[in-house]
Amino acid sequence: MTEPVILADVVRNGFVEGHHRGSVVVTEPDGTVSWSAGIVAEPMFPRSSNKPMQALAMLRHGLPLEANLLALAAASHSGEQFHLDGVREILAKADLDESALRTPVAYPLDEDAHAAWIRADREPRQVAMNCSGKHAAMILTSTLNGWQIHDPATENDPQARWGADDYRSPGHPLQQAIRTAVEDTAGEKVSYVAVDGCGAPIFAISLAGLARSFGLFAAAAPDTDEGRIADAFRAHPEYASGTRRDEADFIRQVDGLFCKVGAEGVYAAGLADGRGIAIKVEDGDGKRAREVVLAATLRRLGITGDVIDRHISLPVLGGGVRVGETRPNPELFG
Repeated sequence: MTEPVILADVVRNGFVEGHHRGSVVVTEPDGTVSWSAGIVAEPMFPRSSNKPMQALAMLRHGLPLEANLLALAAASHSGEQFHLDGVREILAKADLDESALRTPVAYPLDEDAHAAWIRADREPRQVAMNCSGKHAAMILTSTLNGWQIHDPATENDPQARWGADDYRSPGHPLQQAIRTAVEDTAGEKVSYVAVDGCGAPIFAISLAGLARSFGLFAAAAPDTDEGRIADAFRAHPEYASGTRRDEADFIRQVDGLFCKVGAEGVYAAGLADGRGIAIKVEDGDGKRAREVVLAATLRRLGITGDVIDRHISLPVLGGGVRVGETRPNPELFG
């Protein structure tokens, strides 16, 4: 049986003190796997890297958003003020406000924004949760199509599973459309359905299917729904993630790149020529290994430049100074 492989090493003063194991896959424009290591054909949850597929289903059902707000609809945003303003703008198109959201409450992900909330003694709010743009777009799409957004039968019972008429229910028309979009772009059937951290359904596909999907989005023509989403990320990477996020840096610096992180160590990317990349770090790390592994995979595919150098080695500190690094496994990436 195939097992996860060592993707990255943690090195302190020249001594390898730890590893991050996982899986990585590259697909060609025709969807075939050209390089892989680890487990790439078994079901996994893309987590938030499936947001472009969710946005695709919404565009197919008439979601009317400008490029910056479309990027926000497919974002795991950092909770900066322009993100919160954008979420409210999406909801206003449905004549609703943030009270319609059913995301968990949260503080902003962005360190500066988070610190400002704490200094101001502000409570966590649903609008600051990183998935609120997606949820706002789901609510708007449902409203435009005459679909229910909240189920009165369960609305006042926080312990109850949401009813069939709630926009987060797997049986809701929008979620069924999202399942179809996931299958269309991944080129395979969904194998399992669960509840994501934000409360919306999450559909399991293979890591290869996730890479295939991102290659399709990245190479899509500008006048297609897939192309609109990829171009929205490229034009507004700060809306698709955050001002200081590594995703935004990769998109700004690598011509034609389209990429998105997901929880539990997931990173997916597509190149303009249709090649796709998907990464899953087994221990779920999202602060060290996954951006290092993406940089190493891009370098393997011939991408060079300062952005690769910035992310291919992250500092390990001792006494506040750099004494080592998190680096790609040289036996795998050279």
